Amino acid sequence: HYGGIFNWNETGAVRSIHPLGLTTTKAARVGSLVYQGLLRFNPKDLTIQPCLAERWDVDASGKVYTMHLRSDVLFHSDPLFPKGEGRPFTAHDVEQCFQRLCTASPDNQMFWLFQDRVLGAEAYHKATASGGSPQGLEGIKVLDDHTIRIELVTPDPIFLQILAHQGCWIYPTELLTADPAHTMRAIGTGPFILRNAGNGGVLFLERSPDHWGRDEHGNKLPFLDGVRVTFNPDKAAEVDAFLLGNLSMVMDPPVERLSQLSDTLDPGTGELRFRVQRFPGLSVQFYGFNDRLPPFDRQIVRRAIALAIDQRFLVDSILQGAAVPAGHNVVPPALRPLQRAVPVSSYDPRTAKRLLAEAGYPEGKGFPPVRLQVNNDGFGYVRIAEAVQVMLERNLGIGISISVLPADQHYEQLDGGKAQFWRQGWVADYPDAENFLALFYGRNAVLDPGLPSTLNTTRYHNARFDSLYQVARATSDPDERVRIMGLAEQQAMDDVTVAPLYFDRIIRLVQPWVMNMPVNAMDIRDLSTVWFDPALKPR
Repeated sequence: HYGGIFNWNETGAVRSIHPLGLTTTKAARVGSLVYQGLLRFNPKDLTIQPCLAERWDVDASGKVYTMHLRSDVLFHSDPLFPKGEGRPFTAHDVEQCFQRLCTASPDNQMFWLFQDRVLGAEAYHKATASGGSPQGLEGIKVLDDHTIRIELVTPDPIFLQILAHQGCWIYPTELLTADPAHTMRAIGTGPFILRNAGNGGVLFLERSPDHWGRDEHGNKLPFLDGVRVTFNPDKAAEVDAFLLGNLSMVMDPPVERLSQLSDTLDPGTGELRFRVQRFPGLSVQFYGFNDRLPPFDRQIVRRAIALAIDQRFLVDSILQGAAVPAGHNVVPPALRPLQRAVPVSSYDPRTAKRLLAEAGYPEGKGFPPVRLQVNNDGFGYVRIAEAVQVMLERNLGIGISISVLPADQHYEQLDGGKAQFWRQGWVADYPDAENFLALFYGRNAVLDPGLPSTLNTTRYHNARFDSLYQVARATSDPDERVRIMGLAEQQAMDDVTVAPLYFDRIIRLVQPWVMNMPVNAMDIRDLSTVWFDPALKPR
């Protein structure tokens, strides 16, 4: 069935949905409705699927990828184009977007995707950083309007996943000229067109009439008339709006409402009120340390803090089982198919107290003021922080204060290196351990303290970690690759650059009339095939 508006709410503002600035999951979820890449993740099993590229070839060396592009794709209609009609997508758009991906610029947070991967990426980035205008990117060559060749430095076992990453989404070159600041203007090839960029707290996208997509039966996609996204920070109000039928779904309802939402049937009529979807997520939550500021400039202090946090209590008592203790890991279990190389460190308050005393703070005496910074828009973030505050007081004798900020302010402080001790999470951009360990890769850290460091927010540098990470990236054997990634993870965890907390389990409430809503561990929301059943939707 065609028709209907899909409504969802995000509890934090979206500052930009330009592909090179997508640093939050909420922005990526919105952007995925507008933009597409050469490849995409199957929203059911996260395997690689064709998208703007209908097929590809890889040469015998494993380093040269020839991408054969679709010839029936149009960019969304926009006044930027003659007569306002969307123009055809070509390989030249891909070339320009990939060059922009390798351009040194404050608004480009995605260079790490091609860094050390695509031939000439480093030279291009270096040249643009010094104000140069290189003639081209060595590893990218347009063969004709619908064929482009990409050459890598070395064979890369996950390069197809990289091409499916949101940083590789394609936009018309006209957009860069018209909107160099990369605000909320967006032109893509996706199933929906951005019509209202958040004015009045609402973002609206309408069905693209020229979208090339078809379902397995040949039906033209998308089925929905549009998507409406609101930005109400009140999670309780969001759940209330869902129960009234005003939202199509809710992600991660407040912990205190979970028991109330356990009954999916209406007690009066016995009809289905909503569906509950629970599934493991490829995401981790942890507390980061600023190791350039005391007292966290000492590993022994960071270790004491990490061992004083009872992860099991947080998961069972605060989150009511909606997560899994992370132990001594940041890479989710699903991405460590071999016997884990990183041992699990149990909750150990006795050792934590001893370490703090060795650091010169017996029973917490003389420990300097510490502020734990969290954002207010996540699943149990504030309640977790309050529980950790009690644990550190009880186990170590230290008092910490809690600063609760709106999401945009929280991440601004985080990226700018202004936070001392903070909550952070990471949801997989692609299903591989490398994506999580990129958070600690030295080349992803900005050394200048006056500049933001968006990916490696702890600005961690360790020569052994970097060496292992580089070797693992170039290793084609999957088991050996996972083993080396495990050794790199162990190095970062031994240095206690962060204190892992838990791996999320996704909880989603969906209205009974919403059909074909995909479920996957990365929460990729492909709404192109979603449809509403009129027999179940109230009039």
